[in-house]
Amino acid sequence: MSMRRIWAVTLNVFREVIRDRILYVIGFFALVMVVALRLLPDLAAAQEAKISIDFGLATINIIGVLVAIFVGTSLVNKEIEKKTILVLIPKPISRWEFILGKHLGLSGVMAVLIASMTIIYLILLNFYNISYPLGNILLAVGYLFFQVSLIVAVAILFGVFTSPLLGILLSVGIYLMGNYTRDLVEVGKLSQNPQLESIAQALYIILPDLSRLDIKNTAVYGVLPSVGNIFTDGFYGLVYTLLLLAIATLIFSRRQF
Repeated sequence: MSMRRIWAVTLNVFREVIRDRILYVIGFFALVMVVALRLLPDLAAAQEAKISIDFGLATINIIGVLVAIFVGTSLVNKEIEKKTILVLIPKPISRWEFILGKHLGLSGVMAVLIASMTIIYLILLNFYNISYPLGNILLAVGYLFFQVSLIVAVAILFGVFTSPLLGILLSVGIYLMGNYTRDLVEVGKLSQNPQLESIAQALYIILPDLSRLDIKNTAVYGVLPSVGNIFTDGFYGLVYTLLLLAIATLIFSRRQF
């Protein structure tokens, strides 16, 4: 059965990444948050609560994206370099099952990582008596997981046909540009140059609009998207992730080992 084969790859990736001590990142996050929450009151007393909440969400975001990129770009490439791909491919497992399993495995690790950092984050906010909108934070973290899962797909896509270093650079570039695709469209309109405007529109269509999966700044101030936007943005992230995995599978299926 396909699900059994996908689950086998997923479980193997999950165990492998956990064994690589990726969860030590949680300890690093806790240390950063403790230091930050001790220093922030001295830096901004008037806006202490909002700055502390925003800093915590931003830190979870950055750490999640970095782990997704650095681990994701090496998932497939490592199998190729170690020649273990030669053992896996002849078995009754298709390449799309292999790619999907890799993505689900790392996404599972990211879910554990993000959930753990969020729990530590909320405990520290309570410890320092900082009031926070729990529902808004949980929704923002949920959006963050969708964004990180999409970035995992980006990293796997580049890891299929590039070296890990180049894959990291390309993935970081996609992440940075994906957060400013709407700004690119506005710049194209302001330029009043039809060619630049067309290029900006093309980039907006091709690149992921990661701003749709980032509500941490507005959530801190109690401004949330409508219920309709919550579902449409989540659906957008899911469809874009599946599209990236389909492209990765297509490229991977054409590689000879």
